[in-house]
Amino acid sequence: MRPRSTPGAIRPKISTMPRPKTEAAAFLDLYKLSVEKKRLQQELQSLDARRQQIGDRLAALDSQIATLETRVEALREQEEPSSRPVPGLAHPIPDSFDMVFLEY
Repeated sequence: MRPRSTPGAIRPKISTMPRPKTEAAAFLDLYKLSVEKKRLQQELQSLDARRQQIGDRLAALDSQIATLETRVEALREQEEPSSRPVPGLAHPIPDSFDMVFLEY
């Protein structure tokens, strides 16, 4: 089992065989680092775009929630709960009733 690193740490890729200390090896390392930097910058840009999308959606949800809450309050003020009949029922529901359990 390999040891776990912290979830926030991005570990660099490591070669299994050490390269000789030459100019070509230095340029290869330089190229690999610049490619990794470019990849991380692109990932950061995509994360920023996703963060913006999420923030916009949260703002829209907050607006919808506020609208619905005001609508509920307005409807609540318009009607009295005891005087309003329940639609679909022929008889009003009594305030107290007995419960009956049926077994099959």
